[in-house]
Amino acid sequence: MSRAPDKWRPSLGLVIFAVLTTVAVLPLVGLFFFRLYDNQLIRQTQAELIAQSRVVATIYAQEVEKRLGGGIELGAEVPPGVLPDPGDQFTPIRPALDLAGNDLLRRRPDALPTNRPADPAYVEIGARLTPIIRETQKVTLAGFRILDPQGVVIAGRAEVGQSLAHIEEVADALRGQYRATLRNRVPDKAVPPIYSISRGVGVHVFSAMPVIVNNRVAGVIYTTRTPRNIFDHLYQERGKFILAGLAVILGTVAIGLVFSRTITLPMRELIERAARIGRGDREAFKPLRHYGTSEFAQLSHSFLGMAEQLARRSDYIATFSAHLTHELKSPLTSIRGAAELLQDSLQDKPGGLTPAEQKTFVANILSDAARLEAMAQRLRELARAESLPQNERTELAPVIGDLKSRFPAGHIEATGSLDRPIGMSGEKALIVLSHLADNAMRHRAKTIRLEAVDERTSVRLTVRNDGDPISPPNRDRIFDAFFTTRRDAGGTGMGLAIARAVMASHGGSIRLLPTEDGAAFELQFPVA
Repeated sequence: MSRAPDKWRPSLGLVIFAVLTTVAVLPLVGLFFFRLYDNQLIRQTQAELIAQSRVVATIYAQEVEKRLGGGIELGAEVPPGVLPDPGDQFTPIRPALDLAGNDLLRRRPDALPTNRPADPAYVEIGARLTPIIRETQKVTLAGFRILDPQGVVIAGRAEVGQSLAHIEEVADALRGQYRATLRNRVPDKAVPPIYSISRGVGVHVFSAMPVIVNNRVAGVIYTTRTPRNIFDHLYQERGKFILAGLAVILGTVAIGLVFSRTITLPMRELIERAARIGRGDREAFKPLRHYGTSEFAQLSHSFLGMAEQLARRSDYIATFSAHLTHELKSPLTSIRGAAELLQDSLQDKPGGLTPAEQKTFVANILSDAARLEAMAQRLRELARAESLPQNERTELAPVIGDLKSRFPAGHIEATGSLDRPIGMSGEKALIVLSHLADNAMRHRAKTIRLEAVDERTSVRLTVRNDGDPISPPNRDRIFDAFFTTRRDAGGTGMGLAIARAVMASHGGSIRLLPTEDGAAFELQFPVA
């Protein structure tokens, strides 16, 4: 049977594992995407609050500096190492809030009454900044509260005159250090269930930017804003996400095609081949177009090889039975006819056989019985030849030694790689070579030459003799069972058929080589 070229193919287990792993990871990838996107939106919101509050803080600082001569009171001195180096040209504050970390705090505490009202100078500054922060809030949607050095609200829509100094991020800003936090929020209305996928809709970003004047805290710009909703953002970027969805669909289709090519198509083709073989279609033994996985390749090779072997054996049995019936018919008819004539002669019927004729018929019976016995022996050899090998091995050197002992009248020469182990028992190798030698001797051969060549995966043995050549019409029939040119001399026509059966059952082969003198055969023995 022709065999498809060997190449690497993924195993069925590997394909299933890869697909199941991909399917299992997809939800995790989706959750990771939402978390990552939430985090990105939160940091984007923090960056915007930093920029807005920094602008307001600069204006606030300028207003404070104008009033330094009037005795305006500043807050705490900034500790060493908190402020950046004055010589640095750029001192960016990078967003660092992390929703996946431990930055999420409880809901912001309410403002508390203050025991000390804000300095009128700071109240005046708050009044001047109020129009600015309200106009800014219209565009940015951020909440602004401006605090004096004591943490009292001096500008904002609510909580003016109350203290926020007890809030963690404000307390840090009053000491001169910028601080941002994430806090839980209570939405004004119920959140749709699908929004629960995104934690970003349930948090507020709070940013506390200190206002520094003469290395002292002059106040705090306290801003807050809800991050953009992830689904709203997805809608805004729907074109890109439609492309991403198409990529997912294409990925799913690709997975389906992988399954189809590696599993479905080979399985269907193998089923179709089995149906064709059942209908007797000999073309169904060809290799499959696609194997997909290594398991399907092995399965198809084993199945088609087994089916072809069974079909070949079925044909062989039918042909062999027809030949055997024909071969047995002649000697049995002869024996029966001779026995009936002898029986009539013993009963003294008229026209009985003479003693000489009786001896002739008895000789014929014995000759036909001997022929039947020879055929039975050949059939037993053929049965042994077609039995499956069981870890057999031998070397050609001792086999050829036994061959010389069995045919002492002939001159047998052997050269080459006779010590390379072959995958066949010594008994069966001797059967093959004995039939070749017997045929050669019966066709008047004087010398038989054997030459063994090691070919890595096999041992090629060439057997030549100087006997009568094989005629062209008979060259294609010499391996057929019961074909013989020596039927009158007792030939059964089974010798070469047995040799071919032995070689084929062990994975080897035998063929007739073209030659002008005598006959030559090439045997391929599998190595052990």
